[in-house]
Amino acid sequence: MHVVKVELGARSYDILIGAKLEKLGEEMGRLRFGRKTAVVTNPTVNRLYGQRVLKALAAADFLAMPVEVPDGEQYKTLDWANAVFTALLINTFDRRSPLVALGGGVIGDLTGFAASCYMRGVPFIQVPTTLLAMVDSSVGGKTGVNHPMGKNMIGAFYQPRLVLMDLDTLKTLPKEEFLSGMAEVIKYGVIWDRELFDFLDKNREKVLAQEQGPLGHIIRRSCEIKADVVSKDEREGGLRAILNLGHTVGHAVETLSNYTVRHGEAVAIGMVYAAKLAHRSGQCDARVPERVEKLVRDYGLPFSLSVLKRRPSVTELMDAIQVDKKAEGGKVRLVLPKKVGEVVMSGEWDEQQLRALLAE
Repeated sequence: MHVVKVELGARSYDILIGAKLEKLGEEMGRLRFGRKTAVVTNPTVNRLYGQRVLKALAAADFLAMPVEVPDGEQYKTLDWANAVFTALLINTFDRRSPLVALGGGVIGDLTGFAASCYMRGVPFIQVPTTLLAMVDSSVGGKTGVNHPMGKNMIGAFYQPRLVLMDLDTLKTLPKEEFLSGMAEVIKYGVIWDRELFDFLDKNREKVLAQEQGPLGHIIRRSCEIKADVVSKDEREGGLRAILNLGHTVGHAVETLSNYTVRHGEAVAIGMVYAAKLAHRSGQCDARVPERVEKLVRDYGLPFSLSVLKRRPSVTELMDAIQVDKKAEGGKVRLVLPKKVGEVVMSGEWDEQQLRALLAE
């Protein structure tokens, strides 16, 4: 097990990489929560791991009950957050009752949002079971639900008290979901760590075979980078915005596909377009978009809008891009790579250049 600490003063917490699910009750017991616990999960994950988690919690004297939310991004809504609230109220959960998010990014985001709102805030624990959630959404305290007009437009910054990652859960993850998670790992290489980018390039077969050494390394390094960024800028006042590389175009793709395109797939597409736009606007040389697109392709991820069943018009895409949390004064700020390992936030990009790229 490797421990990465997210340093946020009194709200600091540990990420336990490689801990077993059976350790959850013991680790939660150290945090002095109330004993009544809700495990928010989806039917698939509940079938695979629900009993192990409930047993681990019972062994540590927690009174745990499962709360199921259907599987899929389309269920990350206020209606399903309200269903969680109802379950908590019916079972008289109080302010010391923790929520456990057992699942992928949808479950983590929804559970964290519910925890931030219920009785004005109850503790929650992230137990991510997908690669995407392990390297991205379970760390950093971004919680939220979607609105028909845009992804994650309703939410709160609310940190977990603990993140526990059992890497064995990745063995039951469908290949497409594993590859989706790899998009976020590639992102960390582009924004922060050229050595990680090169490692992914040189060790592709080992990573895709989920060899424990390389897999553990890329997960640990991704968490270290995100923990470092979040510790410096918890609420995205500046530095943290670099974590959104690929997400502006990516969120537009997700929204317009009605979430049939996975988050990581959309981010991969968004990274390629961001790198191409950076080159056309003089932010980087041609080698950068070439390397980014090659690595995205090598990991079996989509790199263009052809992944969409119905290709939206450029106007539709631009309208969706404008509904972006990073917009300031009506201008969307894009994260653009200067080189592999370094990016810049810019609100001065050329809209016509982006329109031309999206039309190609």
